[in-house]
Amino acid sequence: MTTPILPGVYSPVMTPFTRDAEPAVPQFVSLCRWLRRCGVGLAVFGTNSEANSLTVSERLDLLDALIGAGIEPASLMPGTGSCAVGDAVQLTRHATRHGCGGVLMLPPFYYKGVGDEGLFRYYARVIEAVADDRLRIFLYHIPPVSQVPISLPLIERLLREFPGTVAGVKDSSGDWANTAAMIERFGPQGFLVYAGSETFLQRTLEAGGAGCITATGNVNPAAIVDACRRWREPGAQARQASLDATRAIFQKYSMIPAMKAAMAWKSGDGTWRSVRPPLVELDGGQCRLLEDELAAAGFELPDVDALRA
Repeated sequence: MTTPILPGVYSPVMTPFTRDAEPAVPQFVSLCRWLRRCGVGLAVFGTNSEANSLTVSERLDLLDALIGAGIEPASLMPGTGSCAVGDAVQLTRHATRHGCGGVLMLPPFYYKGVGDEGLFRYYARVIEAVADDRLRIFLYHIPPVSQVPISLPLIERLLREFPGTVAGVKDSSGDWANTAAMIERFGPQGFLVYAGSETFLQRTLEAGGAGCITATGNVNPAAIVDACRRWREPGAQARQASLDATRAIFQKYSMIPAMKAAMAWKSGDGTWRSVRPPLVELDGGQCRLLEDELAAAGFELPDVDALRA
């Protein structure tokens, strides 16, 4: 089966919650529709989606809601990695049966120091249990959080054993040398390497990578997509610098609460401020500082009315 042409920019889509901490489905659908209009792919149930604060059944139901609302499956790359193989199989099978363009899979992250053999067995069991030629797995390398790295030799073994099924990686190591090594070593095989932040977007594209899967794709989608599409054109470095400046503002705070605060501010929908424990919302003073910095930088959300579910 031919892998579809995938977007160059994905967002780990934020999950809105009601005041009772339940998923707010209408706002979730509205955000996904808005991001698609901006040209962003939907890496739902990623780190910035608070995915590991969602139950398996909530993730299944939210994916069903998106498909039922007409979101095209090919634009979706749901996070399906779990510590339990059975949960990962259930989530991955569900996404694949919906025809999603791929799945983004964390390694099992609770046990540390397991080594490549244990990780290979984990991914192999998921692939063999799903047993579907449509399955496209994107490995999720995020050692600063998971503390379970996905090594180059592991990728090489997975590509050898499961060609076509293991399709790419999101490298959130923050280590450009590692990203560049993945591109150089596996890119010629058609393996798609996405940087884990738009701060590496220009370098990733110049090196032959696929693009980025980035938190601030939630709140700065149009500018990131524009930079991705025009990376060969004059002004590319200035566009990259603008992306970096916007991200730097959000990174002064806890990223997820900060992005949700900005969404609430610009959309006028206070639902967006809610996060699930153990995360905590920005306090009033932090919100004011964030808003002042973003206003001074000329920050806007295009077509913001579309975000009001």
